Amino acid sequence: MAITVTDHQPVDRAEEILTPKALAFVEALHQRFAGTRNGLLEARMAKRDGVARTSRLDFLPETQEIRDGDWKVAEAPAALQDRRVEMTGPATPAKMAINALNSGAKVWLADLEDASTPTWSNVIDAILNLRDAAQGTLAYTSPEGREYKLRTDAPLAVVVARPRGWHMEERHLLIDGAPAVGALVDFGLHFFHTAKQLLLNGHGPYYYLPKMESHLEARLWNEIFLFAQDFLGIPQGSVRATMLIETIPAAFEMDEFLYELRDHASGLNAGRWDYLFSIIKYFRDAGEEFVLPDRASVAMTAPFMRAYTELLVKTCHKRGAFAMGGMAAVIPNRRHPEVTEAAFAKVRADKTREANDGFDGSWVAHPDLVPTCREVFDAVLGERPNQLDKQRPEVSVTADQLLDIASADGQVTEGGMRLNLYVAVAYTAVWLSGNGAVAIHNLMEDAATAEISRSQVWQQIRNKSVLADTGNTVTRELVQRILGEETERLRAEFGDEAFRLYYGPASKLIEEICLSEDYTDFLTTPAYELVG
Repeated sequence: MAITVTDHQPVDRAEEILTPKALAFVEALHQRFAGTRNGLLEARMAKRDGVARTSRLDFLPETQEIRDGDWKVAEAPAALQDRRVEMTGPATPAKMAINALNSGAKVWLADLEDASTPTWSNVIDAILNLRDAAQGTLAYTSPEGREYKLRTDAPLAVVVARPRGWHMEERHLLIDGAPAVGALVDFGLHFFHTAKQLLLNGHGPYYYLPKMESHLEARLWNEIFLFAQDFLGIPQGSVRATMLIETIPAAFEMDEFLYELRDHASGLNAGRWDYLFSIIKYFRDAGEEFVLPDRASVAMTAPFMRAYTELLVKTCHKRGAFAMGGMAAVIPNRRHPEVTEAAFAKVRADKTREANDGFDGSWVAHPDLVPTCREVFDAVLGERPNQLDKQRPEVSVTADQLLDIASADGQVTEGGMRLNLYVAVAYTAVWLSGNGAVAIHNLMEDAATAEISRSQVWQQIRNKSVLADTGNTVTRELVQRILGEETERLRAEFGDEAFRLYYGPASKLIEEICLSEDYTDFLTTPAYELVG
């Protein structure tokens, strides 16, 4: 096997990350695990094909013994005992990384996935920033001369890095002439350059694992961790992983996920936006009862979402694992106090529900929201670092409850479809420009929310949904017309040059995947072909 770095896009300081030993480690990971990953992606397709025929998912009979067993995950290290507020965001540019580390949050989810466009410069810069942060040397001076440094007057957030999902490739690293696996590149470079230093710091190599659909995918990560720890000569069990339950098949395998990674598991996270995206994707052709109302109408209080989150808390605490709440997507606007006040109120209500349900902590997407989330969890936790002792014996969740999509309040409207198309194009345009997270209408949009937006439109066309506010049936022609109108609105807002470079190509891509007869599994896969 031979590993090659493509040279058509040189990146500053890349030689510090792409050392011969680091590349040898990445190559070793691929040699040992890429084939298994490929097989698991094929298994995903086979399972989805079965669901398309039956419109049904259920708990696995072959793993009943695991669900019934009396076992727990490894005790969390001291650095991860208190996770009451977690700041999320990309690890590049350095300014954003420093602000996240200084935010006052207990944990920073350093996102190499949904909040990051995987341009080669972003991939390398993210690893550089995380390495420099581990070494305590991360700093940045803006063109205006403003200096950003790591704070010394209070603890920095503990870093938990999120590599790309199993489906993504990395075309800037070729292994035997084929693109490398994005997840193995992200994990491999981060682990190689930071694991030993993080352990010296009293932390460790900690990860969020995204988009898994089967406990066999969790098993693969466990095998990778065992191999990586031996390769670098660090103690087994140094790695800790929090798994995102953000696909509908994963909701039926929470116990199994924790069991597979039990010596390395830290907890599960309720990845609410990708979860909704996965429901649409999995049941896109299962009929009207699986058509979600407008995205803005789907609250966490919907019965099927309550079933999902309550099962997650119960499962985690039964196994001694942390239950982490979902993203607060609303963000404050410092120039508009009324917007900020509304954002704080929504976040407070969301986090209060999570804390009272038994979650041990939750996510925010903006540093200004850290105090609000912390205050809510402080009120519930008091001096306790978590509430692992809050068992939920009264919770009993069935497959029917997890799949009761029809119980969600709300309607499918033209206003909702317009917003979906606007967001899908606006976000994709920003993604193509190299930024993976952007504020749109005071909401932090990332790849997950864009995936919901474009997937709802595809599903509405497929099911000939009737729009409650106009009475029109959703057709390809209607979507084309409204997409054109929303695209012109974006051209007026951002100008002809931005339209030519980003918004025009984004609109064309969204049109292609919304109108295609075949569903596109991930928006970022074709979008990746359009970036450097």
